[in-house]
Amino acid sequence: TLRKPISQSSMADWASKNLNMHTQGIFRRRISISNMLSWNGGSIKKPMLITSNRTIKKEACEMFKLVQSYMGDRQTRMDRNHVALVMVTKCWSMQGLRDELYIQLIRQTTDNVCYRSLAWGWELMAISLAFFSPSPKFQSYLEGYIYRHLDSDESIAQRIKELVDLKNKKITKSRKKRKQNTEDEGLPISTYAKYCYRKLQKVAVTGGKKGLRKPTVEEITHARNAILTPSLFGSSLEEIMLRQQDMYPGNKLPWVQTQLSQQVLALGGEQTEGIFRIPGDIDEVNALKLQVDQWRIPSSLSDPNIPASLLKLWYRELEEPVIPQQFYKECISNYENPDAAVAVVQLLPELNRLVLCYLIHFLQIFAQPSNVGRTKMDVNNLAMVMAPNCLRCQSDDPRVIFENTRKEMSFLRMLIVHLDTSFIKGLV
Repeated sequence: TLRKPISQSSMADWASKNLNMHTQGIFRRRISISNMLSWNGGSIKKPMLITSNRTIKKEACEMFKLVQSYMGDRQTRMDRNHVALVMVTKCWSMQGLRDELYIQLIRQTTDNVCYRSLAWGWELMAISLAFFSPSPKFQSYLEGYIYRHLDSDESIAQRIKELVDLKNKKITKSRKKRKQNTEDEGLPISTYAKYCYRKLQKVAVTGGKKGLRKPTVEEITHARNAILTPSLFGSSLEEIMLRQQDMYPGNKLPWVQTQLSQQVLALGGEQTEGIFRIPGDIDEVNALKLQVDQWRIPSSLSDPNIPASLLKLWYRELEEPVIPQQFYKECISNYENPDAAVAVVQLLPELNRLVLCYLIHFLQIFAQPSNVGRTKMDVNNLAMVMAPNCLRCQSDDPRVIFENTRKEMSFLRMLIVHLDTSFIKGLV
């Protein structure tokens, strides 16, 4: 559920306390907050946000030029992919720059009269959210800004018209130049805003890209493509099935689920000690994720922990958990009753029921005594590592979360031991 973002007045209050107010002219007059947060065609001499870090102060001014370059407002020899890569890598490596980038993007997408530049600014925000989140203190401000643009296409078009008319009154422009502002509009801004809003909710929880390897051009391209083509990770089961309709029209289960499960088994995962408990190398997991999102499974895989880790991630990142939220209370109420636990599964929507049964059937392979001897992962261990990926507690109370964690594990254990999944054999 999306919480209601902070009010306009709260955003203004935040800005007044955190913006590093700029000055202009020979008398160094302070620029107003509204001008500080409106599109600027020139450069900046100090960061947008208050900071005492010297490195951030220097990098912030250079980054503003990169933002302008990406948006087409400043000439550069680099292509836009590499401009984005430089920016994203700086912010990914230097946490203090992240909020600065987001506030610069807010500025450059406010009262911007060129629609193409505006769209590219929003595109850059979407790409950035694939790699890192804003700080907790800035998240609400960014969320409020994005929220105001969810249904803003008419008002944006009207605002651009007003600003262009105002500009044309002051300076006579050629018709060709005026036309440039409205042609080649591309995607509606609300499309970017809706994507960014959902992405912000997720990245605030996951924390963005992990690992030691720096971002790559391939990851930048993937992040841009995800705006229009949703990833197989972080989407709903229904969206995933819709996406695979053209390629695998006869499949009853998500391709990503069956392929990664089969890879774990093909690489001897059921005989690998600590499978699902020991994480695979995070950079290799990230690389595999990129491939899977392009419907490819590389033949070079050798470590079963890589597909096992990615499979857990896929379950965990589903927009709605495999066991939908409305069944959560029933699950934790029947964590000791085998018949009642199995009965809950039969109540699930058909797609969720099949996906869950496939997972339980998969885990039952690992729960066999002959495999447990090798993996050291008995039914209790399997339930412990997999329950958080199937059920999500909505409470913020640490005591409730702690108590429910035990019940979630016990519920999944009941299913591994008692659920008949023989019908799933051969199903894809």
